[in-house]
Amino acid sequence: MRHGDKINNLGRKKAHRVALLQNLASQLITHKRIVTTLAKAKALRAYVEPLITKTKKNESASQISHNHRLVFAELQDKAAVKELFTVVGPKVASRPGGYTRILKLGIRPGDNAEKAMIELVDFNEIYGKSVASATEPAKKTRRSRAPKKAENEETVVAPEATSTEEKAAE
Repeated sequence: MRHGDKINNLGRKKAHRVALLQNLASQLITHKRIVTTLAKAKALRAYVEPLITKTKKNESASQISHNHRLVFAELQDKAAVKELFTVVGPKVASRPGGYTRILKLGIRPGDNAEKAMIELVDFNEIYGKSVASATEPAKKTRRSRAPKKAENEETVVAPEATSTEEKAAE
């Protein structure tokens, strides 16, 4: 029985699963987005988000080097660790969590596995804040009312127009 066992083993032994997550995390950090199965993407999110959080806790030089060692012990990839601390860390410093986004892509034709794209949130220009501010302002809802001044002006203008039309008709 697997009561209380929350980890998805992904059909692998522990050593194989750890190696898989190390490689996926290194590729995610390097390329900023990868396509994999949904189960692997969900397992990768739980693996990589604490590593990204470690890049933000940098009060002293000794703590920075300590966090470098901790992250390198998990990833075993110097290039990915350097990218994480120099590029990704400063960009996500203001974000309180939720550094990754998983988008479902449908099923894979060969084995019917559900595919997903996992990406780093701050590195997507399509969903970024810069693009949203460049577009038109938010659309008003149907429930919003016109300002009171505009309604009063319309009611004042309408009787004058009818009285001038009546005078013209006489």
